[in-house]
Amino acid sequence: MAMKNISPAELAEKIVHNEKTIILDVRNEDEFKDWKIEGAQVESYNEPYFNLLDGVEELEDRLPKDEEIVVVCAKGGSSQMVGEMLAEAEFKHVYSLDGGMKAWSEHLEPVKVADLTGGGSLYQFVRLGKGCLSYMIASNGEAAVVDAARMTEVYENFAEDIGVTITHTVDTHLHADHISGGLKLAEQANGTYHLPPKDAEEVTFQYEPLTEGHDLVVGKTTVKVQPVYSPGHTIGSTSLIIDDRYLLTGDILFVESIGRPDLAGKAEDWVSDLRETLYSRYKELSNELIVLPAHFSFVQELGKGGLVSARLGDLYQKNAGLNVDDEHEFRKMVTDQLPPQPNAYQEIRKTNMGKITPEQEEQREMEIGPNRCAVHG
Repeated sequence: MAMKNISPAELAEKIVHNEKTIILDVRNEDEFKDWKIEGAQVESYNEPYFNLLDGVEELEDRLPKDEEIVVVCAKGGSSQMVGEMLAEAEFKHVYSLDGGMKAWSEHLEPVKVADLTGGGSLYQFVRLGKGCLSYMIASNGEAAVVDAARMTEVYENFAEDIGVTITHTVDTHLHADHISGGLKLAEQANGTYHLPPKDAEEVTFQYEPLTEGHDLVVGKTTVKVQPVYSPGHTIGSTSLIIDDRYLLTGDILFVESIGRPDLAGKAEDWVSDLRETLYSRYKELSNELIVLPAHFSFVQELGKGGLVSARLGDLYQKNAGLNVDDEHEFRKMVTDQLPPQPNAYQEIRKTNMGKITPEQEEQREMEIGPNRCAVHG
């Protein structure tokens, strides 16, 4: 049978609905080990394409011939070639991922979180290939987007589909792992862009300060800027409470980890802030709040339909980063056991400050790689 192409959206649909998915990744071994497509029912195999130039015979004992196989490479070219070779070798259901890992990194999967009191809805946009999470609060014809990715057309199209106008965009902090689309989206929608002022001291553009006591009103929904000061990942990191039920934690608290304090080069300075936020400020909040973070690190954090969320009280029971009683041990954990820093994070921070304006293709290259915003206890 002939090889077919599969789009990132079609592949995402399979993964979030836990369909068995066999991936043949033909990138180099080091690229595969650093960053690959994952899911609860994903089986991944790696064989660099240059090992297959003379034929795919060695794959015949490793891969089933009668099941769907998705071939993946960096940009979509090598996977096309290998996919055609597999089809010629009588593998029956072979697909090549359109655009490769670059396109996979950019796909956003919208997931409905819940309906809101008084009408309206809350949506989470899951960036499966990057581990990023962003949000849309829609109410009475208006919408706010929180922690937007640079692919702003996704939010514009979604807003149009559900019949709302984007009036606010918010970044919970100055991002270092991905390029924010918040300012661009606000300008395109003629809305207002909000950023914590402590993270905005070096920005080159106009913004509306995200500060305590200045809650956002979206249609009939009030977005509480509370607790305004939840520093630790950055000095200005800010949390939002929506509908008295949902806590948007940015990069401070995740489902299975906590935020790292070093991406502005101030880990030692910010450790105390991070601990104060996690061990005091958040503990004053209701245990019933549903935590909605800005990132996830592991596929097991994906729930029904791909939703990433957890009850705050449950995290205080299960999240290892919230259960280090000794302050010295906590400091050691978040300064000595840090994972590698995100790809091009310094350039990404400068881009998000407006100090540099890379071309579109360079922006894509800067973002390549997995989420690395977390400390795992």
